[in-house]
This record gives sequence, structure tokens and C-alpha cells, in this order.
Amino acid sequence: MNDESQNKMGSPTPEELRQQVERTRDELGQTVEALAGKADVKAQAKEKTAAAKKHASEKTAELKEQAAEKTAAAREQAAEKATAVKEQAAEKSAELKEQAAEKTAAAKDQAAEKAAAVREQAAAATAQIREKAAQAAQAVKDRTPDPVQEKTAQAATQVRESAARAGQFAVDRTPGPLLEKADRVAKAARANRTPLLAGGAVLVAFLLIRRGRGRSK
Repeated sequence: MNDESQNKMGSPTPEELRQQVERTRDELGQTVEALAGKADVKAQAKEKTAAAKKHASEKTAELKEQAAEKTAAAREQAAEKATAVKEQAAEKSAELKEQAAEKTAAAKDQAAEKAAAVREQAAAATAQIREKAAQAAQAVKDRTPDPVQEKTAQAATQVRESAARAGQFAVDRTPGPLLEKADRVAKAARANRTPLLAGGAVLVAFLLIRRGRGRSK
């Protein structure tokens, strides 16, 4: 048997062996490329994951910074609004106080003017009463005989003495609080003493004149 018959029976020829080696080499190369590709995919995945983490961290930091800026701006605006509200409230309060002070001053002025007018009216009325009482007393005196005037003076003196004795007796028997009240009443009466005395004198003179006319009849 020769070499050709042996190749035909199953022994590979050098050419076939070379072809098998090349095929095996190609397959190994493809396998290596596939493995390298898979390794590259994992590396890319790791890189993408790291990039995504980095991006997320940067985004988080940016969002935190923006939130901090917005919070600071909101606080500043709130502080400015609070300050503006306080200033407006202070201005309004000052305005109201000024208005109240003006109204109070105006009311005091009006009250003072009214009080002055009342005092003037009272003084004028008192002066008129005194003048009329003096005129009436003078008229009675002019029409009253001298003896009657003497009797009137004596009667007035007796009345004053009796009143003084009665007053002292009342003072001795009157408690302190009542004395204070009576003193206030007496002060008020002394303010209008002249009209009262004049009126009393006129009344006494009239009674004496009437009494003297009755006796003359």
C-alpha cells in the first residue's frame, strides 16, 4: 500500500492538517475575541455605573445647593416682609397715637372753652343778682323809716348772734365727718354770700315794714 491509499483510508494529509490547524486557530481567535468582548462589556458596564454614580452625586450636590440657595432666598424675603410689616405697624401705631393726641387736645380745648364760657355766664349772672339785690336793698332802705331800719339792724344782729350760738352748739354735738361736709357746704355758700345776705336783708326789711304798717293801722 502506498501513501495515497493510506490517505484515502483515513490518515490526514499535511494539507488537511494545516487546514485543521488554521480552522482551530480561527476558532480560538473567535473565542478569544468573544471573551475579550464580554470582558469589555463588563468594563463598560462598570464605567457606566461609575459614571452614573458620579453624575447622580453631582446632580444631588447641585440640587442641594439649589435648595440651599432657594431656602436662603426665601428666608431673606420672609425677613424683609416681616421688617416691612413691622415698619408699617409702627407707622400706623404712631399715626393712631398722633390722631388720638390731637383729638384729646381738641377735646380739652373745647372743654376749657366751655368751662370758661360757663364761668363767664355764672359771673355775669352773679353780678346781675348782686346788682339787683343791692338795688332792691337800697330801694327798701330809701322807703323804710329810720326807726324801722334801726329795728332791722337790731333784728339782723340778733339773728346773727342766735345763728352763731346755734352753730357753735351744733359744732359741739356734730361728729367730725359731718363737720367736714358742713364746712364744704359753708364754703359753697360763702361763694354766693352777698346775694343771700342781700336777699335776707330785703326779706327782713319787708317783714318789718309790713309789721310797722299793721301797727299804724
